[in-house]
Amino acid sequence: MSLPIALLFVLAGIGLLAGGGEALVRGAVSLARRLRVSTVVIGLTIVAMGTSAPELAASLTAALHGRGDIAVGNVVGSNILNIAMIVGMSAVLLPITVHLSAIRVEWPVMLALSVAVVAMAQNGIISRAEGIGLVLTLMGFIVYLIVSAERPASARDRPSIEIEVDSLTVRAARYQGFIDVGLILFGVAMLVGGAQALVRGAVVLAEFAGLSERVIGLTVVAFGTSLPELATSLVAARRGQAEIALANVIGSNIFNLTAILGTVAIVTPQSVPRETITLDFWWMLAYAVVLLPMMRVGMRITRVEGAALLASYGVYLFFLLR
Repeated sequence: MSLPIALLFVLAGIGLLAGGGEALVRGAVSLARRLRVSTVVIGLTIVAMGTSAPELAASLTAALHGRGDIAVGNVVGSNILNIAMIVGMSAVLLPITVHLSAIRVEWPVMLALSVAVVAMAQNGIISRAEGIGLVLTLMGFIVYLIVSAERPASARDRPSIEIEVDSLTVRAARYQGFIDVGLILFGVAMLVGGAQALVRGAVVLAEFAGLSERVIGLTVVAFGTSLPELATSLVAARRGQAEIALANVIGSNIFNLTAILGTVAIVTPQSVPRETITLDFWWMLAYAVVLLPMMRVGMRITRVEGAALLASYGVYLFFLLR
């Protein structure tokens, strides 16, 4: 495959993943509302998992093709990019108001999972049993979120959830059920095709550029699969709902570490590159840790802090590519 064709594969793959994730989420949200599923449940499950569908498709495809460095790199790179770039850009557009639940619940879970994954990987592999443990942890966390979201104390978070779910609901007077199912199937097909194209193109790019598959997974693949979160967060910030950006990022990071890394490890145990253990994991942990003081001081993430996050991502890329 020539370099121009590889670039086309990467761009086409990114486009298909973004479009497929959008179609899947819209179809699933609309069908769930048609079946009278609670808006809170939809927001905390379908929307949260749907925005991580591109990461799952890309990592699973890479793992099945024996490209474990891309599969693991995509998860770690996405978690770094989510905080450094997405939170950073959203805060620069509009300072992010922080809800107390993000500090008391979501952030501690994200940090605990990050530490757990780093500990699991110290022997150079994430086993099938560890993958099962990660997926079961996610299931327990979702149940907790759904139960706690129905309590009066969580009423403050409901409007933002309802706004996001409503914006993703398909409006159709007739044959809506068929349209919803069609969107879901179309979205899945686009995700599969996009993941195949992105991984194939990324492997060729790595060969041409003299970069390792780990680096390509941490950068090109991670950026491509994080586009849904980036688009959703920036749109929310422009609409004056920047707090949705923070919720999307923390939720996405939790899903990446549990649903995606867990599922991939269940399918085939994943070897972890030594460089990821000694460098990338520590950057991922550092971003998770530094997010807490930013959230706690004044209960908002300021434009200056957002700009600092963006600048720090440039520093990370310097160490990664040198």
